[in-house]
Amino acid sequence: MATERYNARDTEARWQKKWEDNNVFTTDNDDPRDKYYVLEMFPYPSGRIHMGHVRNYAMGDVVARYKRSTGYNVLHPMGWDAFGMPAENAAMEKKVHPKGWTYENIATMRGQLKSMGLSLDWNREFATCDVDYYAQQQRLFLDFLEAGLIYRKKSKVNWDPVDMTVLANEQVIDGKGWRSGATVEQRELTQWFFKISDYSQDLLDAIDTLDKWPEKVRLMQKNWIGRSEGLKVFFEFVEAAPTGDTALEIFTTRPDTLFGASFLGLSPDHPITAKLAETNEELQDFIAKCRQIGTTAEAIETAEKLGFDTGLRVKHPLDPSWELPVYVANFILMDYGTGAIFACPAHDQRDLDFAHKYDLPVKAVVLPEGEDAATFNVADEAYTGEGTIFNSDFMNGMSIADAKEAVSAKLESQSVNGAPQGAREVNFRLRDWGISRQRYWGCPIPIIHCDDCGPQPAPRESLPVQLPDDVTFDRPGNPLDRHPTWRNTCCPKCGKDALRETDTMDTFVDSSWYFARFTDPKNANPTDPKAANEWLPVDQYIGGIEHAILHLLYSRFFTRAMQKTGHLGLSEPFKGLFTQGMVNHETYKASSNNRWVAPAEIKIEELDGVRKATLLETGEDVVIGSIEKMSKSKKNVVDPTDIIETYGADTARWFVLSDSPPERDIIWTEDGVLGAWRHVQRVYRIINEIAEKTASGVEKPAEFGDDALALRRVTHKTLAAVAKDYDSLGFNRAVARLYEFTNAVSKALQADLSKADVVFALREAADSMMSMMEPITPHLAEECWSILGNETLISQTAWPQIEEDLLVENTIVLPIQINGKKKGELTIARDASKEDIEAAILQHEVVVKALDGNAPRKVIVVPQRIVNVVV
Repeated sequence: MATERYNARDTEARWQKKWEDNNVFTTDNDDPRDKYYVLEMFPYPSGRIHMGHVRNYAMGDVVARYKRSTGYNVLHPMGWDAFGMPAENAAMEKKVHPKGWTYENIATMRGQLKSMGLSLDWNREFATCDVDYYAQQQRLFLDFLEAGLIYRKKSKVNWDPVDMTVLANEQVIDGKGWRSGATVEQRELTQWFFKISDYSQDLLDAIDTLDKWPEKVRLMQKNWIGRSEGLKVFFEFVEAAPTGDTALEIFTTRPDTLFGASFLGLSPDHPITAKLAETNEELQDFIAKCRQIGTTAEAIETAEKLGFDTGLRVKHPLDPSWELPVYVANFILMDYGTGAIFACPAHDQRDLDFAHKYDLPVKAVVLPEGEDAATFNVADEAYTGEGTIFNSDFMNGMSIADAKEAVSAKLESQSVNGAPQGAREVNFRLRDWGISRQRYWGCPIPIIHCDDCGPQPAPRESLPVQLPDDVTFDRPGNPLDRHPTWRNTCCPKCGKDALRETDTMDTFVDSSWYFARFTDPKNANPTDPKAANEWLPVDQYIGGIEHAILHLLYSRFFTRAMQKTGHLGLSEPFKGLFTQGMVNHETYKASSNNRWVAPAEIKIEELDGVRKATLLETGEDVVIGSIEKMSKSKKNVVDPTDIIETYGADTARWFVLSDSPPERDIIWTEDGVLGAWRHVQRVYRIINEIAEKTASGVEKPAEFGDDALALRRVTHKTLAAVAKDYDSLGFNRAVARLYEFTNAVSKALQADLSKADVVFALREAADSMMSMMEPITPHLAEECWSILGNETLISQTAWPQIEEDLLVENTIVLPIQINGKKKGELTIARDASKEDIEAAILQHEVVVKALDGNAPRKVIVVPQRIVNVVV
């Protein structure tokens, strides 16, 4: 009798309700089993999930489901990274409140994620904009403040004139705000900072312990922390600077190139620059021009090199008769080293570009191997490689390393104003984390400003400092600054009238500790240390490579800060990290007006091997473009809800995990989705056929014939291989094996089903197939598990026991040697005795021919390895 087609819409909703009604995925902290914590980076509630979400969360769900089946108590939670500018932008554009907009989006996206059949513990759900969550974040802030991990200072910041807020350097892309796209300006504001730089060396050293992180991410973190060993050098001014300084302090990692010095450079923000600018309008204009570049290293690095001659001169530390000019230069950062450099144009490209622009000398002092000292020079490209020092007095002929040591020792022995002229020093690129943001939709900073007492921490008993709901977004800026009453309070120290801090925290703070909150999200404190220490570190963290630096680095700092303040007993938050590839799709443009067209708006036909696209509505030709990351701007987006409603969640899950290795990008194609859907239908038909032709509950026979044994071997080998694939996140390999296994099971249906051993093997194969498919296609697996007569849930069923003897082949191939040279091979039972092997060898045609009727002089048998016949 024909089997009906698998109805995903009915089946998936039914099993999702069953899981929810039975609290199948609710996690108990007191469960005595070994714990396993799998977490995907939680989403921002923008309104709709996209295919990147489907892939990300499907991966985590496979891990969670597989680990449950192998006996772990699994924590797999979900929440929402819910604060941030998009909600305020929506408030201004759509005349809605950020709170309402955010929670509506959460409700929509929660429904979409639930339709995917994810095995999440929804009882632990929270959003970072929940008052309960940010109240605990405010407690952490006060604890960090008390522990000396937070301070306040005036600093240069990136100011987004559209979003009207400060941006971190990493939020400035090509000189523009990452969300608004506006040209970023520099301003000086008083900000709150986390002392992440205190942990620079520790964060760097610990990277080597993160052996379950991708190497590229570890390298990115190392580079961002940026440890550099160098020399602090004092250059004496010929005449004292207007600040009264008699020497200019610089930091260099290349003291070996000091004899190639051409000029010294000051940051536009250096104190000497500021003093000179007080009486020099031309310098003031130059500084203003520099500030238009932004503060990011990338923006400064790529900008045209500009300078301003201060008129100041310094003496070379190794030759006092040699004077060097001092410029203000736009490529020097105040917050790295001392904000001043010495420039060796021949061996630094920035310095070289600057020297060419201002006609300054270029003197090579590092000679590449094979070059002639008499003729080598540097033209348009600085030489930064290895070589021998030359044109450098006492360092001539030394290696770079030896020259660094020699010049360091010399300058340490010289003095300027009674202090050594040089001192070895370690610097880091990592800077303290400014967390102040001038916006409403964020966690309020729990500080009260008093004219007499200064900034005071809000009393702990007054927490949370809650955002007011009655705010307006009728004009740019922070609504908290213009709220009629919210700011007004009393100083907790003297009792006088005072004002609340109106800056809110950078949203990266919200995501820097959420993984710890998930371990006990209803606790009256930020964490229950016992629960947090038992669950953490996260065993498997999954997310995009775009978070390789900031989010991960901030989370690593936060864990250390929470350890210092007693909330955690560990320093690293994530044991295993996996960064998945993106989901890509073809792009389409209407031929008439060159506008982007969505996949749902077109029809594609293939005629004589040529694909042609047209608009469904008008029949107009559409140009098929390149394959790119799915994005709203290019409209090459496929709505997961449409796919789930048409084909089912299991089809979507199967496809996003099947096409390529999970760390690589995947190309979404309609053919690929149809292929996944056809496989789901095929599995459903095969399971129904097995259920119809065989009885459930068949006892295991004492012996198995060849057909049954062959199927059992395939079953257990596939179980072992897929388990290994799931453990190593090799989802696409697991899918490939399951395709092959499905073929084997389908073929086995043609065997003699009157034999009890065949029936047992077929039923075992069917049950095992469902166990292996359940992590990827859980609804299909539950349905088929039930069809096979099982009364339990497959999602609560243990991974099948693997019989190790079935993994071992019962025959082996032995090389045959004649007088020590290989001449052939012998296939024989693995457990054959030496006597049996010798008898079989003497009958082998290769040996018979070599002996030519004579007896062998010797037969050497090494069981399971080799046979050598001496003739």
